[in-house]
Amino acid sequence: MRKVLFWIAILPLLMPLFSGINPIPVKEKNGKAFAEFYMMGIDRLQIELSRLDSLIRAEKDKEMSDDGSIQSQLQNTRLRLKEVDFFLRYAEPLLHKKINGPLPVEWETEVFEKYEKPYRRVGAGLALLTEYLEEGNPKKDSLLALLHPSHLALNGFLADSIKEIWLKPDPFFLANRLFLLNLASIYTTGFDCPDRNQILPELKAMLSSMMESYQSFNDAFPAQPFSKEYLDSFRKMQYFVKNGPDEIESFDHYAFIKYHVNPLYAINQKLSSAYQIKTASMVDYSLNPGSKSIFDKDLFYAQDPKGIYNRVADPKLIRLIDTVGELLFFDPILSGNNERSCASCHNPKAFFTDTIHATAEAFNHSGRLSRNTPSLLNVVHNQLLMHDGRFYTLQHQVKDVIQNEKEMAGKEKDLLNKVLSCNTYKKAFEKLLPYTYTETEVSFQHVISALTHYVGQFSYYKSPFDHAMEGKLDISPEAKNGFNLFMGKANCGTCHFVPQFNGVKPPFTNSEFEVLGTPENTDYKSISPDSGRAKFFDAHETRHAFRTGTVRNSSRTFPYMHNGVFKNMEELMDFYNAGGGLGKGLSVSNQTLPGDSLRLSKSEINQLIAFMKSLNEDFKTPKLPKSLPVSSNSSLNNRKPGGLY
Repeated sequence: MRKVLFWIAILPLLMPLFSGINPIPVKEKNGKAFAEFYMMGIDRLQIELSRLDSLIRAEKDKEMSDDGSIQSQLQNTRLRLKEVDFFLRYAEPLLHKKINGPLPVEWETEVFEKYEKPYRRVGAGLALLTEYLEEGNPKKDSLLALLHPSHLALNGFLADSIKEIWLKPDPFFLANRLFLLNLASIYTTGFDCPDRNQILPELKAMLSSMMESYQSFNDAFPAQPFSKEYLDSFRKMQYFVKNGPDEIESFDHYAFIKYHVNPLYAINQKLSSAYQIKTASMVDYSLNPGSKSIFDKDLFYAQDPKGIYNRVADPKLIRLIDTVGELLFFDPILSGNNERSCASCHNPKAFFTDTIHATAEAFNHSGRLSRNTPSLLNVVHNQLLMHDGRFYTLQHQVKDVIQNEKEMAGKEKDLLNKVLSCNTYKKAFEKLLPYTYTETEVSFQHVISALTHYVGQFSYYKSPFDHAMEGKLDISPEAKNGFNLFMGKANCGTCHFVPQFNGVKPPFTNSEFEVLGTPENTDYKSISPDSGRAKFFDAHETRHAFRTGTVRNSSRTFPYMHNGVFKNMEELMDFYNAGGGLGKGLSVSNQTLPGDSLRLSKSEINQLIAFMKSLNEDFKTPKLPKSLPVSSNSSLNNRKPGGLY
């Protein structure tokens, strides 16, 4: 009897051996149904794409008729796309751009491509097809050329390697995190939906399909379900959208994000932590798994300000690094003439910029620099640095500025010797040396990293708007209206993305550049001659392109643009309201900013400014050191804290 019971118990375990099939893990077995759910969504989109293709091909002439059938089918196809956008955007973002990429040509560099030269990516898909149809008199061949890459890209999503992503629960929670971030930043702004009349219908279709996805997921993975709290909150968001206005210009972005999207993000993060969700995807490269709010200042990582001190964890040593970094920031010993410090251009009292001059004075009073001084506040929230994005790390940026002949004109070996001639610096760096395992002696990298360590700490202050979004206080009705205009009618949110309001959008792996047609002077007789990003990566699209900076603290960090041409926010808003350089009558063949007037009223402009002022952060201005470290070289001991100019 015992032998019979033994074989009854052991037989199920041996069956796979007899059949030649390996046992399927429980999660993967359950996940098969969910992977099939994903495939059904892809199939539905493929059917609509094929119908659109057939309608275009059915046209007999090269010139397209205007009976509305193609536009109608395009809208149906976009709705199907939005139903699976969640899956596509996370699984393979570069393929996704072939289905609904917003740019005809793109040169942006992903974070994992930082050390490669940008390469030309030709855009395609439904967004560009929509824009092309709106231009009128579309050509059959051109429509098919925009549509064909979408077919190829969608076939890529049928690959087993992508289907297998959804066999486990972890990727879904990570994709859901990205989905919620995109709800806050791009899905309601028109970033990838050129027809503003379709933004809300597409949002409604997306939310409806997501409820089906959650239910299918919970059926497949009952051990890691989306909680009742999450699903109830999601239904409230659906109700908010469904019962809201029909026009996107009247949509309440403020309430949508504050009362719905951000709380859902917090719950998703809580569930991910409880289920110990792990990632192996480059899409999640920059995101912080511990963030609880979209408006956490450590939501994503773009720069590592610690540099060579990356492994230092002792609070006492960290304080030492910051103390040394602060002294160095104000110490003109880092310049070639011992008269100029970092604070000469990045004045802490002016929020680490220069609010007096359009461009700062050059080294040895040899004229003016060619570009406006960017604020160092929130510098760690940029994947690429400087107006032209030529630096990948803070350390590279600082080193270049110190050695640049027009800025500080220092030479590495001489500077290191001067710094180490000061016992205060020497003792500190020698104490830190055992914790910087990549170096055997104090190097210039220790000096650079102390500076970036100090500068990096000024990226973590919050604003009244952040506190309002987290339910800690409220902001004025004017600021709320301004935010809704920013995300809606004024089109600001399509370039300055929530939450940093710079050019870094979810999943925060690149920095975007725009061609605005910035004038040389406010008489608008000519465009600024500065070629911008094209100086390093020359192409038609990169000429006069500049990295999109943050709107945070912008009311404090005048003048504006790479050349400081606009002295105040009123001049700046007039430029944008007119449609940039094109709207002001300049010839800018590659301008990315729409050239049409925004038709903002004076009242609306004031509301926008009120919102931007709500992004002023609770920054605490550091005090100028009373004295600087004494050097064994007496000729260096007349240095003035902050420099002479």
